[in-house]
Amino acid sequence: MPKPLPIEKVQTGIPEFDLVLRGGLPRGRIHLLEGVPGTGKTTIALQLLIQTRDDGKKGLYITLSESAKELEATAASHGWSLDGFAVFDIVPIEAQLDRQQSVLYPSEVELGETVRLIIERIERENPEVLVIDTVSELRLLAQDQLGYRRQILALKQFLQGRRCTTLILDDLTHQDGASDLHSLAHSVIVLEQIERTYGAARRRLRIAKMRAAEYQSGWHDFAITKSNVLVFPSLIAEEHKSDFEQTTMESGLPTLDELMGGGLTHGTTTMLVGPSGVGKSSIALQYVTAAVKRGEHAAYFSFDETFKTLQLRSLALGIDIEEAVEKNRVGWHRANPSRLSPGQFVWQVRREVEDRNAGIVVIDSLNSYLSTMPEEKALSLQMHELLTYLNNKGVVTILILAQQGIIGDVQNPIDLSFMSDTVVLLRFFEAGGEVRKAISVVKKRTGVHELSIREFRLFPDGMQVGPQLMDFRGVLTGVPEYDGSAEPLLRGSSETG
Repeated sequence: MPKPLPIEKVQTGIPEFDLVLRGGLPRGRIHLLEGVPGTGKTTIALQLLIQTRDDGKKGLYITLSESAKELEATAASHGWSLDGFAVFDIVPIEAQLDRQQSVLYPSEVELGETVRLIIERIERENPEVLVIDTVSELRLLAQDQLGYRRQILALKQFLQGRRCTTLILDDLTHQDGASDLHSLAHSVIVLEQIERTYGAARRRLRIAKMRAAEYQSGWHDFAITKSNVLVFPSLIAEEHKSDFEQTTMESGLPTLDELMGGGLTHGTTTMLVGPSGVGKSSIALQYVTAAVKRGEHAAYFSFDETFKTLQLRSLALGIDIEEAVEKNRVGWHRANPSRLSPGQFVWQVRREVEDRNAGIVVIDSLNSYLSTMPEEKALSLQMHELLTYLNNKGVVTILILAQQGIIGDVQNPIDLSFMSDTVVLLRFFEAGGEVRKAISVVKKRTGVHELSIREFRLFPDGMQVGPQLMDFRGVLTGVPEYDGSAEPLLRGSSETG
């Protein structure tokens, strides 16, 4: 079979969006960008024309929904300028009297006349990239559906003859005729805005259609910032396989490494499970500090703790995390569940791994991550893809899951243990008139591990893991009982953290 000819692409000015489009928008075609008002259509269109201007090519923005001054104000809010590409507005004359663009009354002009004026301006400017905002206004001018489709088809044929890359915006305020555009356009890009019960709205996009060109399907989260649009392509773990040695990562604490069967294996996921306050974050931080001392890069994503709390904990373990962050040896991210989208979180993790070569990633905690997405099924699928990606990159991943309750009938808010290669169980127990902490490994796929239970403590000068304790009962039920002597138990000052 003959090989398909390569398709020329036009970059959108949004690098991550170009990744989704596998290089950009196909040149010389008509692309439909649709979404209800407020989803970001105008902002994305402006990014496209700014990129066109920066590439030294001609661009034209035809607006039927707002004046050039309003469009200029929108651009200025992002720190952008409209200089370098033409703007042609067809709006009521009351909107602006001193502008140089042509002014028409669309309510008094038939559709055919409006399309003719658009074509005349395109012929005059001869743009390589064109934006029409929005086609909904053209629908209002149509006397009937047949006339509307005929005029849109004539506009399409005119544009194809000029090899002009066109982006048509549709705000979906008038659904009649929307399917006509889908059939006439070469590609359809859908924008969506989801309002949460609490927190920031979540924006996402997908490519609904693209003829004769590759693209990444599915929904992709995106965010609009003051200076640009950030798209977070959905993760495909199988595209990121790499060769690495399945060596073990030590914690810097020999007794803890003995319990873990020598350490945590690269390319595996470890879940630390236990009630709140039992020491899960401290154990994760122990591995982070050990990696930093070896000169490796670590990434810590905290949904619950502030940086100040993490710093105090790190000082108790013998390292100042603030210094490590300032020297770019630890990437620390405070993840706010009410403001962060799942796609943005995954993208942040990828940047730490791909750009900064993180060898260990800590996610603290899964409980708060659950609140970033109401659809639990989708969350589990996305987390599975993220963990598969991290394993493919040879990263040591530590997940922290806080169980509900302190003692007695503790429960998991969600069961993600099937995604983990190693599961470490932490429990409170009482002995010698003190509340103590026990640690045990209940699962490890990549090798042998101790089946015993050990005590551990957090001292002001670091962590200590005691010898094996053989006289335990009820650890797995959540109500541990220690019936042995006090001799093997750890002794020391009060804990910190």
